[in-house]
Amino acid sequence: MNVQYAIPLHPEAEGVEKVYVLEVNPRASRTVPYVSKATGVPLAKVAALLMAGARLQDFDLSVQTRTLPFYAVKSPVFPFHRFPCTDTILSPEMRSTGEVMAVGSSFGLAFAKAQRAAGQQLPTEGCVFLSVNDRDKRALAPIARQLSDAGFQLVATRGTAAHLGGLGLRVEPIFKVNEGRPNVVDWIKTRKIQLVINTPLGRQSFYDERAIRRASVRHGVPCITTLEGATAAVTGIEALRQRRIEVHCLQELQPLSLRVPTLKRLALPGQEGASAPVTKQQP
Repeated sequence: MNVQYAIPLHPEAEGVEKVYVLEVNPRASRTVPYVSKATGVPLAKVAALLMAGARLQDFDLSVQTRTLPFYAVKSPVFPFHRFPCTDTILSPEMRSTGEVMAVGSSFGLAFAKAQRAAGQQLPTEGCVFLSVNDRDKRALAPIARQLSDAGFQLVATRGTAAHLGGLGLRVEPIFKVNEGRPNVVDWIKTRKIQLVINTPLGRQSFYDERAIRRASVRHGVPCITTLEGATAAVTGIEALRQRRIEVHCLQELQPLSLRVPTLKRLALPGQEGASAPVTKQQP
């Protein structure tokens, strides 16, 4: 089930804390095939048989209790590169045009492969631009430190640079778009920046943020707008630096689980006690 919430940034202004539900809908078209491939359980077929009268206890679903020998990551695919002037900031409406699935021996490797399949190649060296709002600065520190330890050059807007510098990190301050030149957009255009981490700062920096994100799309620079995404990206970068990308076949990863659960007995409506044979699906 997919639920979209709207949570006020300043609930005290309304006098009461409220959480608004924008949308509730069942997820099947994309999520079910992904989960089926990741676990080896053909959920669509199981669901169809359940609607025909079968019961969950009639199936051998013990495969769900074992630990899978790999990590699987599903990533959305956005069409931003086809519309260079589009702002990449996400909002409640659907903006993705598809999804990809990647597997790997570690979460970092699987995430890096998913990003590559979605059209966003994570760098393994170069320069990273950092600019986050005040509430994200504390959580940014370990991400910046990991990037610095990996050999990346760090550049940031004055506020972010001052915060990270106070923690002992070497960060070069860089102009915002409206502060002078060369600014961050100039650096992106001249290929001096390989990764952008920019969490929204609010209306006062809307023009700068929008220009940065648009320049990133136009020049093929990965742009991450959440700290959760940045943390996953750093994990993926570290994995790419340690080993090459692996290519796997699902049948090799799941030799025991890629099968239709065994149906013991199926009594259809009006046919009490009747059994129906179930043929196994080919991988």
